Amino acid sequence: MGKKFDMLALGEVLLRLSPEGNERLAQGTRFEKQVGGAELNVAVGAANLGLTTGIISKIPSHAIGNYAKREIRRNGVDTDYLAGDDSADSRLGIYYYEYGADPRKPQVVYDRKYSSVNKLSLEDFPEEMYENTRCFHTSGITLGLGGPVRENAIEMMKKFKEKGALISFDVNFRGNLWTGDEARDCITKILPIVDIFFCSESTANLTFGKTGDIKEILKSFSDEYDIAVVAATQRIVHSPKSHTFGSVIYEKKTDSYYEEKPYEKIEVVDRIGSGDAYISGFLYGLLKENGNCQAALEYGNAASAMKNTVSGDMLWTDPQEMQQTIEMHHNIGQDFEMKR
Repeated sequence: MGKKFDMLALGEVLLRLSPEGNERLAQGTRFEKQVGGAELNVAVGAANLGLTTGIISKIPSHAIGNYAKREIRRNGVDTDYLAGDDSADSRLGIYYYEYGADPRKPQVVYDRKYSSVNKLSLEDFPEEMYENTRCFHTSGITLGLGGPVRENAIEMMKKFKEKGALISFDVNFRGNLWTGDEARDCITKILPIVDIFFCSESTANLTFGKTGDIKEILKSFSDEYDIAVVAATQRIVHSPKSHTFGSVIYEKKTDSYYEEKPYEKIEVVDRIGSGDAYISGFLYGLLKENGNCQAALEYGNAASAMKNTVSGDMLWTDPQEMQQTIEMHHNIGQDFEMKR
């Protein structure tokens, strides 16, 4: 019997506020309002590519929470497991994002303490949830929130694993949430139940103390914790508006590495969520092609490259555009100056 979902993701839903254009946070008088959050971004991107996805979280049962729920649904993500917080002090976490322009760097200011996701409990969700998906995804951002959120997230990972779901985990280290030592101690405990692991080279070096080239690092994670697939994104920031992006994947079953030429000099409109978009494309390729890591690599790289060209946190594309992007990247077929 098939599962209801291809992927369920656990994470905080955030309200994003950005000044118009290239105004500074301290300068402008108006903000553009959007919804985001690392795991939600993954679920949205995968849904736009054709997977059936849902978000697991807790949001306030007031007007701002209702706005977030409508936006999530509008983006094709199921909200069956989006719990409501009816308490008087319920709130949706906020982050403010200021666009950069060389030499000024983009910046983020968080206002997310005591938000409703911190009241999330296993009792908010039915037991049937754990057998309803092929893949469960969460990240170090969720674990970094600490307290009950961390405890419940780890318990969820175990429950989904017991019911046969693939466990996908992105380190996504945030120094404003926890220290490198705290992150390493927590994450190394859950890695033995992880099937798909995402960790950048810099995080592997600084947080996990890994040395050597990136391929040696990926294989060492797989060998130490028996992880089926380990992936690292590779980004070169030429300026806030110009990036080069690629990735490397290691698959334990075949003892194989997967890589391709990077997407060079991407014209960046908004880099927020581009790492999440990579995971969207990666999981889409892996699940759609029955574990094919080459497909995961190509869809992941293309999805991240495309996300950089779109404003907001989320990947807006479809399978046809992704396929065309991959073909053009590999110089297959015609490359038109304009789609018309």
